[in-house]
Amino acid sequence: MHKNQYQSSNKHENVGNQSQPVIHNNHFSVSTKILTIFDISSFFIIFFTDEQDKQNSGTTFQAYNIVLIPIYRIFANRDLCDHMDSRKKILVLINPISGTSNKDYLPETIRQKIDTSLFNLSIRFTQRPNHAYQLAKEAATNGYYGVIAVGGDGTVNETASALCGTETALGIVPNGSGNGLARHLGIPLDIAEALTIINSCNIKQYDYCTANQHPFFCTCGVGFDAQVSAKFAKNGKRGPFSYVKSAVLEYLKYRPQSYKIITPDGVITEKAFIIACGNASQYGNNAYITPNADMQDGLIDVTVILPITPFDTAILGILLFSKHIDQDTNIISFRTPSLTIERVKSGIMHLDGETVMMPENIEIKCHHLGLNVFTPEKRHEKSTIFNTIETGFWDFVNSIRSELNV
Repeated sequence: MHKNQYQSSNKHENVGNQSQPVIHNNHFSVSTKILTIFDISSFFIIFFTDEQDKQNSGTTFQAYNIVLIPIYRIFANRDLCDHMDSRKKILVLINPISGTSNKDYLPETIRQKIDTSLFNLSIRFTQRPNHAYQLAKEAATNGYYGVIAVGGDGTVNETASALCGTETALGIVPNGSGNGLARHLGIPLDIAEALTIINSCNIKQYDYCTANQHPFFCTCGVGFDAQVSAKFAKNGKRGPFSYVKSAVLEYLKYRPQSYKIITPDGVITEKAFIIACGNASQYGNNAYITPNADMQDGLIDVTVILPITPFDTAILGILLFSKHIDQDTNIISFRTPSLTIERVKSGIMHLDGETVMMPENIEIKCHHLGLNVFTPEKRHEKSTIFNTIETGFWDFVNSIRSELNV
């Protein structure tokens, strides 16, 4: 994300009192401890002071009992009420620049749809890159039940990265350009419907992966897709139309690179157009680059696309959206718990669509069931190849219409 884009959205930070997360420690506050000291000292003063001394210091006793104790009790009672609140604490993080739509209406929608009898709700707009990670990490440290990411796969990545290996669950409200992880998990793209999943408290454990210790949850890759992600980020405009434009321009000048892929089962040395590693099945927008990926099997699905011609590209596009890319003759696909990608020189790769610089050697590992996620109680039935293509096509068209406001 561009820093100046975040700076332009600073006005979103304060959304009423409820928008600021009030993160408490799991212990009584200083005010409660001070009140306890006052109560104990009051007991000793009242019962171990003779009547003559009480009369001589009458004003002091009255001030102590009438003014000081009530003041401290007010603060302590407020703290005690917080600890007596049996509702689970939820933090909602909204990325104001994800996708193409305005986000100002979201706090009110969230408050209407989340069951506040179950959850103590806090809402924040992120202000800068890595802000979602910082806020989610703080919430997990302080025992929050869940952190909900409202945005695209980049926002989800930042938030989920802070929750790996913790008890705090990740919630996803898809509001980005691709929404690959939400689509894989069967989370509705409708914001109101996605929010109702949180109320069900249906939490499951899923795998996550790392590339040189950088977490990713959907896909990562080197080659053409990483170059497109880099160009897409520089473009400044979000949405599938901008992504396709970036892809076409990059395709005209991109040249496949040579790679060595090392797995526990052997070594593959190939010149490749793309090497994609999937924890989930798709890039987003129903483009299934690793169509058989299972986020609970402890394995990484790898798709290696060999150098292709423009004609091959058209066929590949159909197979990509029909969940059959692994059947193409220009494809090498396999599963592994870990792999190392070696290349001639350092360069960029993408993690959930966000580009990062990486050295010549990239170690990719799967971390089995290391992330808790709010998920739908029921998944949709698998569709036919024709339904898959049709759904992907109209999703893509409608996304472009939304992006162009037509």
